[in-house]
Amino acid sequence: MIDPVFFAVASLAMLIVGLSKAGLLGGLGVIGVPLLTLYMPARDAAGMMLPILLCMDAVAVWMYRKEFSRDLLKIMIPGAMVGTLLGWVLWAFVSDAVVILIVGVVTLLFVLDALLPLRKKLESLPPSTGWGRFWGVIAGFTSFISHTGGPPFQIYALPQKLTPAIYAGTSAVFFAIVNTSKLIPYFFLGQLNVSNLQLAALFAPIGMLGVLIGVILVRKISAKLFYTIAYWLVFLLSFKLIWDGVTGILAGS
Repeated sequence: MIDPVFFAVASLAMLIVGLSKAGLLGGLGVIGVPLLTLYMPARDAAGMMLPILLCMDAVAVWMYRKEFSRDLLKIMIPGAMVGTLLGWVLWAFVSDAVVILIVGVVTLLFVLDALLPLRKKLESLPPSTGWGRFWGVIAGFTSFISHTGGPPFQIYALPQKLTPAIYAGTSAVFFAIVNTSKLIPYFFLGQLNVSNLQLAALFAPIGMLGVLIGVILVRKISAKLFYTIAYWLVFLLSFKLIWDGVTGILAGS
């Protein structure tokens, strides 16, 4: 029997992650694992989420199959593969709380940086390969540890001022590749056990529905409103991540 409260919380988490996958809620998709950890260990929550994320990725990639930036992907994907390998190697040595705290601090700095005049000058410059590879590594690493690769991806992608659909499509393809690369490591780490796969099968349809709803809404929203909402959501998210990281570290000390 599934606890009704757990079912409600997990369903809400899947819906939010699905909307985020479609590019609608910025980086709020990272709350998926933290919400699930209210009822299950963080490692199991990450293992349960991976098959669901792959189902969402399949829907999002199909819907945006003609709308993504190949140039941005060419820059970030190699770094993301390195980050995935680092996550696998350091899996037993880095706690979820530390990763979440680092992501939260970096995300807050990103939003504050976006408000500075220097950022406005840099936005007119072509994408920096080194800068993109760096954030690709961070996105791959944090995605492997706790599926929180969204904010590092946004730090590089949002200032490029892509159209909402192109941005969402690029994000969909990027994380489809990253999440697929995590399958073998997660299998050997025991994260894809029968219990986690059964829960994933139960909640995957809800997440996929969230993606479909998000795709429809993203195509109807203006670019200016899209980025205003995205930056504000990422700003609020940074405080949530910092809080989760600090409380997690204190609880473990």
